[in-house]
Amino acid sequence: MLPSCCNQPEPAVRQGPTRLRPALIWAGVGLGVTLPLIAAAASPLLAWRSGIYIASGFAGIFAMGLLLLQPLLATNALPGLHPIRARQSHRGVGALLVGAVVAHVIGLWITSPPDVIDALLLSSPTPFSIWGVTAMWAVFCAAALAVVRRHLRLAIWRALHISLAVLIVATTVAHVALIDGTMEIVTKIGLSVLVGAATARMVYLKLPRRG
Repeated sequence: MLPSCCNQPEPAVRQGPTRLRPALIWAGVGLGVTLPLIAAAASPLLAWRSGIYIASGFAGIFAMGLLLLQPLLATNALPGLHPIRARQSHRGVGALLVGAVVAHVIGLWITSPPDVIDALLLSSPTPFSIWGVTAMWAVFCAAALAVVRRHLRLAIWRALHISLAVLIVATTVAHVALIDGTMEIVTKIGLSVLVGAATARMVYLKLPRRG
């Protein structure tokens, strides 16, 4: 007879859920980024829009999807990525975010310069424009802060960078919430919740806690 310890199940059998978890995380993130784009592509409002306006709108939706990746990369929450690769990806996605925001604004400028001027001067009658411009400048400030990181103390830089990240997310969510446009309501709410939750988790993990 074999000892009772030899009759224990193989450890590999108990690793199924553990192996499935990374796939579920990546699938959830992928759906969170792509579903709003897919749903927006089916919007009937696109029939009355120009190609440049549509591209501008999708650049904005894509930028919001990137906001979901940033806090996950900053906290190394995506499985399979080495911490160094996660930091490199965080910087790369940040640059891509700046490009998406610029494309979003340029497209709106081409299709309706007066509206963009009013928004930039904070004189637009539509509140969502004010939130959008605030988010835009916060993105630019965060990018500039990343460039001068080596010239600041780490604690100061981190506090400023996280504060800007929170401002970006809060104003972006307010911006899209007030727009009745091509974004489908369920996916818009879902992406807003995911971005907010990921950012709140990042703040909890990154900021020093007393006591």
